[in-house]
Amino acid sequence: MIKTGIIKKSLLLIALMQFFLLTGFSQSYNGNIAKFTRIINLINTYYVDSTNEDKLVESAIVEMLQELDPHSIYISKKEVDEMNEPLEGNFEGIGVQFNILKDTIVVIAPISGGPSEKVGILAGDRIVKIENEIVAGVKFTNEQVRNKLLGDKGTKVTVSIKRKGEKGLLDFTITRDKIPIYSLDAAYMVDNETGYIRLNRFAKTTMDEFNRALDSLKLMGLRNLILDLQGNGGGYLQTSSDLAEVFLKKDQMIVYTEGEKSPRIEYKATKKGAMTDGRLVILVDQGSASASEIVSGAIQDWDRGVIIGRRTFGKGLVQRPFELPDGSMIRLTIARYYTPTGRSIQKPYEEGYDEYAKDLINRYNNGELSNADSIHFPDSLKYETMVYKRYVYGGGGIMPDLFVPLDTTKYTDYFRDLIRNGAIRNYCLSYTDEHRKELKNKYPGFKDFNRDFIVTKQMLDDLIKEGEATKVKFNEDEYNKSKEDIATQIKALIARDIWDNSEFFEIINMSDDAFLKGVEVISNDNLYNKLLRRK
Repeated sequence: MIKTGIIKKSLLLIALMQFFLLTGFSQSYNGNIAKFTRIINLINTYYVDSTNEDKLVESAIVEMLQELDPHSIYISKKEVDEMNEPLEGNFEGIGVQFNILKDTIVVIAPISGGPSEKVGILAGDRIVKIENEIVAGVKFTNEQVRNKLLGDKGTKVTVSIKRKGEKGLLDFTITRDKIPIYSLDAAYMVDNETGYIRLNRFAKTTMDEFNRALDSLKLMGLRNLILDLQGNGGGYLQTSSDLAEVFLKKDQMIVYTEGEKSPRIEYKATKKGAMTDGRLVILVDQGSASASEIVSGAIQDWDRGVIIGRRTFGKGLVQRPFELPDGSMIRLTIARYYTPTGRSIQKPYEEGYDEYAKDLINRYNNGELSNADSIHFPDSLKYETMVYKRYVYGGGGIMPDLFVPLDTTKYTDYFRDLIRNGAIRNYCLSYTDEHRKELKNKYPGFKDFNRDFIVTKQMLDDLIKEGEATKVKFNEDEYNKSKEDIATQIKALIARDIWDNSEFFEIINMSDDAFLKGVEVISNDNLYNKLLRRK
């Protein structure tokens, strides 16, 4: 007798194949459905060893989709739930940022307006018990802590807190609520006229966050903007269209999609944007994908701003989600993204999935990330921009107007290991926890801290010891190469623990070559105009 699980999974694959039939695949798939079901039955009845039925069928689905293109994928029900959280812009829980320091859960900060802040949880509090279960000193993982603190809106959880200066434990009963996930990492004024905004994804809430930040910066005198999309992997198409519209005029094309079975759909600015004047710089790199490429491609094609950094990822395939009977889904590629000039954003994938997955490694090995001369485009991929008739190139990703190489000279193995093993994070957390009151008294505002706080030799020596405690062997040569960036990282992390992400980036950006080049360009009329008008 066939097991219930295999029947359910067989029906799932049959439903998937029937979907392909309805969307235009050959009728020969009728025979293939019968063939697949027969194979599943034979494996279940005769195979020599026990098998994982779910895994067998899901693997078949995954392999089938990989034959199509790199971005048509199968997503399990669990993955569907996890995937939706960051794009929907919220999850449900108690609302704290935490870190695990020496097997103790330390609250970095309660989320503003969240349930933990409302009941009085403070930065530096240590969570010792959750629902009377001891969670300190028992090697809980971040995921285990999240699982205990997350829960449906309206449900309650009791935590016991150890707070400095208080005798015994403090018990708090927290009612879970919706907690926002922010897509805006930072917003601040670089100088009297130039603002900086960094986005980490394109979610449902992104435009609300962006517009609030832009309005706030305008009140501070903003005329020019650096928009940081480095490492931004994308998100919703509509959100990217809405963001591009901020900088464009009514009826200007933003992007269009087209596929063999999908008619051309155009996305245009529906009105004059809120920032069609003033200088604009967009920072991108090899991690900027999809929606980030739509925005930077539109801005570049309309000569609206200067793109600075490295060639973007090259993800220009449009996926449509289709739900399957068990709550899982497939995301099937139905069209391609094209910039206003007609450039396809998608990089080639004809050599197969495995080679496609190695693209970024190949870029590094070929020298593309460190040397602009390593990048070659054939004339057949040359396009002219819409206004100034500058040459831009298709063939995958958005090539910036000004290339900034990846500087690997200071990022040593020792620095990487300090970060990877959590040594810098743990040291900064301990330092801030011990000196929080002193730091707040000495530096009443972030500007005071940014101007006057210095990472001392003693702090660096203590970090080296923390590194050794986490099995990061001291390497003097590599330490000296990375020393300046290590100190910047320490200062930025301490600032984030006391204030927020904007303050972190205000410090860390001073060691970001792309950001520094962006400031140079946006502050210099001649250089900015030269980059936009060159042939």
